[in-house]
Amino acid sequence: MRIIYSPEKGATCREISPDHLDEALNDENGITWVDLNGDSEGEVLDILAGTFQFHPLAIDDTLNETHLPKIDDWQDYLYLVLRNVVYRPEYHRVQLPELDIFLGPNYLVTYHEAQMAPLDGLWNVCEEDERLMQNGPAYLLYRLADALVSEFLAVIEQLETSVEAVESQVLSRPERTIQGTILRLKRATLQLRRVLGLQREVLNRLSRDSYAVIDEEERYYFRDVYDHLFRLYDMVDGLRDLTMGAMEVYLSVINNRTNDIMKTLTVITTLFMPLTFLTGFFGMNFFGPSVEELGAWTGYAAFLLTLLIMALVPVLMYLWMKRRRWME
Repeated sequence: MRIIYSPEKGATCREISPDHLDEALNDENGITWVDLNGDSEGEVLDILAGTFQFHPLAIDDTLNETHLPKIDDWQDYLYLVLRNVVYRPEYHRVQLPELDIFLGPNYLVTYHEAQMAPLDGLWNVCEEDERLMQNGPAYLLYRLADALVSEFLAVIEQLETSVEAVESQVLSRPERTIQGTILRLKRATLQLRRVLGLQREVLNRLSRDSYAVIDEEERYYFRDVYDHLFRLYDMVDGLRDLTMGAMEVYLSVINNRTNDIMKTLTVITTLFMPLTFLTGFFGMNFFGPSVEELGAWTGYAAFLLTLLIMALVPVLMYLWMKRRRWME
C-alpha cells in the first residue's frame, strides 16, 4: 500500500504512512490517493471497510478480479472497474488485468493485483509535479483513464505489426503453425474489442451523466477519453478484419498448394497409364506366334519396338499437355 497526499493548493505532495490516512481524509481541502495491491487482502479489507466504509458489495467486487468494465454510483463515491492491457508478442496473447477504482470528493482509491505501468507512471508524475494532485481526484481519474487508453493504442499497433508479419509469412512460407498464430491473434483482437466496447461505455457515462463527485467542467476531460476510445474501437474492428483476411489468404494459399499437388499427381498418373496398359497387355498369356516361331532377330526387334513405344508415348503426352497449357 502507498499513499500520496496533497494538503492544499500550492503545497508540496508527499507520501504518508497509513497511520496518517484518517487525518488526510478529514482534510476537505486536501487530495489523497491510496494505491492498494493484492499482496495483503486482510489489510486491504481493513482499509476499504474500516477507513473508507465502502459498501460490502463494492468491496466484494473489488476483491474478486472477475468483472468487466463498469461504473456504480454510490452517491457519496463512484466505484469503477477498468481494464489495462499487456501484450505478449512471443505468444501472441493479451492479458487484461483489472483495475478497481473508488472516486470520492477528496480521494482516489485504486486496487490492482498485477503491476500496471500506466498507474506507476502517473504516480511518479504526481510525486514530481504537485500541480497534478491539486486539480482534484476526478482529474486524476481522467489522467489514469487516458494513460490506460495510451496503453491500448500501443498494444493495437503491436498487434497490427504482428498481423502484417503473419501475412508476409503466409505468402512466402505458409507453414502449419501459422494457422494457430492467426487464431491466437484473432482471439486477442476479439478480447480487446469486447473490453474496449464496455470501457467506452463507462467513459461515456462519466462524460454524460451527473455525479456528485464530478463537476460539470470535469466531464469534458472524460469526453476527450471517450473520443479516443471510440477511435480505438474502430481500429480494433479494422484489425479484426485484417486478421480474418490473413486467415482467408492462408486457406487460399493452402488450397492452391493442394491443387498444384493434385495436378502434379494427376499428370504423373496420366503419363504412366499407357505404359501400364502395354505391360499388362503383353504380359497376358494369349495364343499367337511365339518367339521361337518369329525367330531370334524378329523377337528381339519386337522387344525393342515395344520399349521405344513405351518411351515415346509419355514424352508425346507430356508435350501435348504442355501445348494445351494443362501444366500451368
